[in-house]
Amino acid sequence: MEEKRKETDDVTKPPIIVLTGPTAVGKTKASIGLAKAVGGEIISADSMQVYRHMDIGSAKIRRDEMEGIPHYLVDVLEPDEEFHVVRFQQMAKQSMEQIYANGHIPIVVGGTGFYIQALLYDIDFSEGEENTAYRKELEAFANENGANALHDRLREVDPKSADEIHANNVKRVIRALEFYHQTGMPISQHNEEERKKESPYSFAYFVLNDERSRLYERIDRRVDQMIDEGLVDEVRALKLRGYDRKMVSMQGLGYKEILSYLEGECSLEEAVYILKRDTRHFAKRQITWFKRERDVIWLPKDQYNYDETAILEAMLRILRERKIIES
Repeated sequence: MEEKRKETDDVTKPPIIVLTGPTAVGKTKASIGLAKAVGGEIISADSMQVYRHMDIGSAKIRRDEMEGIPHYLVDVLEPDEEFHVVRFQQMAKQSMEQIYANGHIPIVVGGTGFYIQALLYDIDFSEGEENTAYRKELEAFANENGANALHDRLREVDPKSADEIHANNVKRVIRALEFYHQTGMPISQHNEEERKKESPYSFAYFVLNDERSRLYERIDRRVDQMIDEGLVDEVRALKLRGYDRKMVSMQGLGYKEILSYLEGECSLEEAVYILKRDTRHFAKRQITWFKRERDVIWLPKDQYNYDETAILEAMLRILRERKIIES
């Protein structure tokens, strides 16, 4: 029996459900079951699934897998368009307005923890005026000296952000340096202060997880499946369209490694090895991020004997307790 969204005449905060976890843990399938049960519509919190033509490497949900559940922020931008936390926040809020207008509950699904945090706590990124000249200076520095040298500059002024932002994520490193240059405050301190704000939503923040060894096995199998499904051809087609590694989208896992192979920098076997290794490292960083977040509800799959129905029932019980849904 479908759960109905709780009437909000006695609830001041609009409801929102988050279902996240490390890559390859099984969020997609779990999210469909949850959406069906609560009358929800899904907003993707994934920095890659937003792009068209990037289906295999992003493990994008297929139309038939959606089972009729509306999905937002999937297949809406071209790979050369900018997508960052502020744009995600804006687009996700617009999607939520539509979902509420439909009388349904937004379910935010994906593994980009920073995006989820920004939406859930309505973090304000407006401080500091844009300084194009300084940004170009930082971009030139990175091109000349490398991403690691730029990352070292961030560590000097904001060690916490340096720990949280990977050196290869040049765009976020530049944003953090820009913020410090503009305000004199580390962006990590600003974000921490913003996160202390109470969320404007009535929410449940679920983190699906698994034993590390099983998760890593799933990652390795997923990469092999991506290769079998034609990841090399997908990246080759993107390359022919003129998309290159200067674009943030082409720096995504699965794309930069295969691009290196296509440009003769390594063998396909080496590219696959690096992709598996780096995806495992990424999953580990995701878990570390979620462990630092407040208000999360962990759903260890092994504690539910990998029973999808039991996991769904646990989520529904918590949603009822928090009065986010009612029977």
